[in-house]
Amino acid sequence: MTQLDQTAPDRTAPDRTVPDRTARDRTPAGVDQTSRTHLDRDALAHRTDAAEDFADRHIGPRSTEVAHMLAQLGFDSMDELVDAAVPASIRTDRPLDLPAARSEEEVLAALRAIAAKNTVMTQMIGLGYSDTVTPPVIRRNVLESPAWYTAYTPYQPEISQGRLEALLNFQTVVADLTALPVANASLLDEATAVAEAAMLMRRAVKGRPGGVVVVDAECLPQTIEVTRGRADAAGLPLVVADLRDGLPEGLGGEDGVVGVVLQQPGVSGVVRDLRPVIAQAKGAGALVAVAADLLSLTLLTPPGELGADVAVGSAQRFGVPLFYGGPHAAFMAVRTGLERMLPGRLVGVSIDADGDRAYRLALQTREQHIRREKATSNICTAQALLAIVASMYAVHHGPDGLRAIAERVHGRAVALADGLRAAGVGVEHEVFFDTVRALVPGSAAAVVRAAAERGINVWAPDADHVQVACDETTTVAHVTAVLAAFAAAGAGTASGTASPVDPPADPRPTDLPADLRRTSDYLTHPVFHAHRSETAMLRYLRRLSDKDLALDRTMIPLGSCTMKLNATVEMEPVSWPAFASIHPFAPREQAAGYTELIETLESWLAEITGYAAVSVQPNAGSQGELAGLLAIRDYHRAEAGPDDLPRDVCLIPASAHGTNAASAALAGMRVVVVATAEDGSVQLDDLRAKLDQHGPRVAAIMITYPSTHGVYEEEVRTVCDLVHAAGGQVYIDGANLNALVGLARPGEFGGDVSHLNLHKTFCIPHGGGGPGVGPVAVGAHLAPYLPGRGVTAPVSAAPFGSAGILPISWAYVALMGGEGLRRATETAVLGANYLASRLTDHYPVLYTGPRGLVAHECILDLRAITKQTGVTAEDVAKRLMDYGFHAPTLSFPVPGTLMVEPTESEDLAELDRFVDALVAIRGEIDAVAAGRWALADSPLRGAPHTAAAVTSDDWSRPYGRELAAYPLASLRADKYWPPVRRIDGAHGDRNLVCSCPPVEAYEQGPVDL
Repeated sequence: MTQLDQTAPDRTAPDRTVPDRTARDRTPAGVDQTSRTHLDRDALAHRTDAAEDFADRHIGPRSTEVAHMLAQLGFDSMDELVDAAVPASIRTDRPLDLPAARSEEEVLAALRAIAAKNTVMTQMIGLGYSDTVTPPVIRRNVLESPAWYTAYTPYQPEISQGRLEALLNFQTVVADLTALPVANASLLDEATAVAEAAMLMRRAVKGRPGGVVVVDAECLPQTIEVTRGRADAAGLPLVVADLRDGLPEGLGGEDGVVGVVLQQPGVSGVVRDLRPVIAQAKGAGALVAVAADLLSLTLLTPPGELGADVAVGSAQRFGVPLFYGGPHAAFMAVRTGLERMLPGRLVGVSIDADGDRAYRLALQTREQHIRREKATSNICTAQALLAIVASMYAVHHGPDGLRAIAERVHGRAVALADGLRAAGVGVEHEVFFDTVRALVPGSAAAVVRAAAERGINVWAPDADHVQVACDETTTVAHVTAVLAAFAAAGAGTASGTASPVDPPADPRPTDLPADLRRTSDYLTHPVFHAHRSETAMLRYLRRLSDKDLALDRTMIPLGSCTMKLNATVEMEPVSWPAFASIHPFAPREQAAGYTELIETLESWLAEITGYAAVSVQPNAGSQGELAGLLAIRDYHRAEAGPDDLPRDVCLIPASAHGTNAASAALAGMRVVVVATAEDGSVQLDDLRAKLDQHGPRVAAIMITYPSTHGVYEEEVRTVCDLVHAAGGQVYIDGANLNALVGLARPGEFGGDVSHLNLHKTFCIPHGGGGPGVGPVAVGAHLAPYLPGRGVTAPVSAAPFGSAGILPISWAYVALMGGEGLRRATETAVLGANYLASRLTDHYPVLYTGPRGLVAHECILDLRAITKQTGVTAEDVAKRLMDYGFHAPTLSFPVPGTLMVEPTESEDLAELDRFVDALVAIRGEIDAVAAGRWALADSPLRGAPHTAAAVTSDDWSRPYGRELAAYPLASLRADKYWPPVRRIDGAHGDRNLVCSCPPVEAYEQGPVDL
């Protein structure tokens, strides 16, 4: 590989001041462009053939366009390009053994048949999952809307104001209901949120490294399992204890207790006064986290008012379907003083260049890429789309509506308890919110069977107890059927069963003791009161989505993010009730369709990657990384001899994704950095030196392939062989698998384990920052150590993670078939090389492989331009917004660069439009270099330009309004207006505001921070 000359070619500046427009941008004077409604003779001669199969619609360039792109690169065929770009040493020698591609109609029919094998029941299991009603206006206009689900994480905030506002609403909901001032913009699920809280408390309590975290035995069982696994990996002492009588004495020795996790309501349904145990923990110098039910907090005293430092939980019951366990948005809120330790993303309020209010990601933005193994968490993708759904559920209902739902849910539970008591069935707890725990000695299984015969799932924690959880869908008929099930099973002493009375509209709030009832206000911000009608709600959702750039508007050329088509046919099955309404802990026979879909998808992914086994449990790429590393750890432990040193060193190249180092730290490994050569590859001499130094302790190396520098490294097999010779395992990060599918298999060229990103390579949409799925694929020797399969702890709350969106990836593979998947990979490589070829004279491509080629992405190097002119990569990123584009990945993996990944889904017209924009921007850079404008007064530094700015009576800039707003004539037909100007990030971090500004701020204009 070679590093190209970074010196920009000499240019004549004047003719770049207003960019030279290509022939297709020129419209003859007097010609009405809108009147051209039919193809002319020349255009008809170049029209494209009809699509023959789905792959033809997924892949952007037509056959004639592919030929044009290949000619630009000097190749006669796609095979010739691939042979030149992809090293022969990694190429697979067998095609993908997958079913033949199916039509869209065939795939939908197959998925309907699979879904029909699931049994949709009334779900009253509880355990942290509740059935809910997604308001149709939200389902259709958020969950099923490409304007929302095709957006990316809002790292470029100026073109993300809509979803940032929606996420700020989510933070406000959580902060208000928990009575803690700062909440994040979602976590992955409740169990991992509790684990994150345990780690936060350990970090926050200084000087007591041996201190114990105590977990309430009333926590959800999946929470205990996940948190115990995380604590074991990180070396955190953890004790699960019954806290009804307070904290056990003598825990933690001299370092004592550093954190306590409580659950309210408890897993048994009990609602307790937590003040005594919280006071005891505070007296011992510990922090306290409460896992809370958001809906219950409309009625119950919130954690912040009880004295808790942290609150976590799931927002699933705020309008997000069950989805067989996910995706769901979890949350974390903290007291003042802990906000800078929050994991995940945090939306804050700042100001733009005009002093107007603007939103942005605060504090932790891209934290893992900065702090690496010292990051507070490895979470990158969270659950933004589901957090937005939950936030809009609160906007839709408002505080009074939420309270009414909570009172109705509680009223149903009270009616159930009354009916059970009347029938002679013991009810264990006097105070509860939505879950009733009944005592049925020896009859639990019979009650569960009788309820199932009536179409209702309930839960039996043991042979003597049955729990029934009510939710907003629970009716009097459901309560009656449950009571009948108890009677049919012979539970109780009375003959028959009591008939519950329909609870009144205000179902006895005094059923909750006064000292447990909430008295404080919540959701007082106008946004939670202004959208009661569906008309108002619909327009609010449209206003927000119109502020943002998503894939439904433009290419999003983010390197290492693979923003490809999320086809409508793939998305359609997600909200079918037979997929959306299955509880994750329903009897397995009721989820036969899901079982078939998951097993089939896992087998397809194993075939694609060359590994022996796959688990889809990890609900984000970060969790897939952790699962892979935990599998390696447990494998080494099992294989170790009595005299062997522990293998706890993870080698990570300097160019790796930041989440790699953060995940290694969470897995209890020590990170040792391996240098990268000037050409971006792993420096083999340094690798050999590190292996010599740490050999007996090396657990693994984590590499990304193709590398984060956008090239196929030719020595990857050598890297794998060296690590294997030292007894280590090879972890190949699957972030860039879109450059390998059908051409190479990580499991064949040296990998022992990889995580995949279904939200990249396999078409699950990014959702504005989640959901994601990060399956972990392993060799046969690591298969026993996949998460949750007996040896290694689970990494997600639900057994199959975010199962509800797996139909998307299943559909993608079924639609494409092996040949279509290979074509997609080849076209992705073609598109990246086409862009690199057209742009390298304007922005040097930093790294290339053999014959000057890249993989599926390329890095444009602006460092010499910045040195010469002061124009930064950020300036170019912001100016691209004026041209209607989302910027490429900014300053990763190399500061001062832009990493571009077009994917296979973009056609030639869109690729050329992107080139035109960057070439025009280079003309503006040259104008700065020539002195035509001072940098501070240039359109580059003034970008992005809002409609308000260019129509203001006050325009004193040395460039014209037309250049600011319409730098290319083509923009006149389709102009996107950024809603704010460049945002002051530092201001937002210095003046942290992470909930909706008060109503006074809206009355007085820009908020004074």
